[in-house]
Amino acid sequence: MTKYENGLSLEFKYLIVNDMDRKFGLWVNTVGNQVIPPNSPYPLKDHPSGYYFNIQKGRILREYQLVYITKGRGLFTSDTTPQRQVCRGRLMLLFPGQWHTYHPYQQTGWNEYYIGFEGPVIDNLLKGGFLSKESQLYEVGLNEELVSLYSRALEIAEGDKISAQQHLAGIVLHMLGMILSVSKNKIFEMSDVDQKIEQAKIIMNENVFKEVDPEELALKLNISYSWFRKVFKDYTGYAPAKYFQELKLRKAKQLLISTSQSVKEIAFMLGYKSTEHFFSSFKKRTGFTPLEYRSFGRETD
Repeated sequence: MTKYENGLSLEFKYLIVNDMDRKFGLWVNTVGNQVIPPNSPYPLKDHPSGYYFNIQKGRILREYQLVYITKGRGLFTSDTTPQRQVCRGRLMLLFPGQWHTYHPYQQTGWNEYYIGFEGPVIDNLLKGGFLSKESQLYEVGLNEELVSLYSRALEIAEGDKISAQQHLAGIVLHMLGMILSVSKNKIFEMSDVDQKIEQAKIIMNENVFKEVDPEELALKLNISYSWFRKVFKDYTGYAPAKYFQELKLRKAKQLLISTSQSVKEIAFMLGYKSTEHFFSSFKKRTGFTPLEYRSFGRETD
């Protein structure tokens, strides 16, 4: 740890990565934190040339970084993100090969935690759509567990014991999972979106033996259908119509296992167009015909 008389503090570790670490698929290059009081220079010059940058010119890294601000505020810009304000509780995700710049306001300074990493495991998360260069700022709030993960990562990095990189890789994945989950839930919590979607889900559940028109449902909830469809899918992972079909499928499974009603009766109860349509849909989703599923389910019980 390096401390400065004016209140500046800096603690960091740059790691050596070997061939075995790279085989694991995810490795950490750097981890640290710094306290930047108001009216202080930024960035600090203690970092290697590959990390130090001029605020006006910005920089391009060869790694991903998670930069978490817990105090103060400032600005962030990248080649895919117009200038945005960053305040406490927000996290910046930086991408390799992407130009970016950020800094605290002179009048506020900020407290910053960061960890830099790379590897095919993270590349695959980007390819899979879990991470996006168009979505680089995450609202996670002041999260004690996240700060503890940064602190633990720095402790492990400084200890430099055998397989430390694998331990650090696990922490990075823990961080990413938490950030994605917390930030998405924050979006819904900041409005009444979650209540609207939960209300829609309840209505669908209560009418599983009937038909529910998603457009009529949106009208009933006093929201536009296009907005409802998008937000519902973001919230549940399914478009409204698809979600309703999944509810019907789940109810069909319950009825096949717990009742003696015929397949035809169950198909009729759930509003399928025909028994054949029910058979076809059921097998496509489960890999079993309704009768096979009933037989298998009762044997399992």
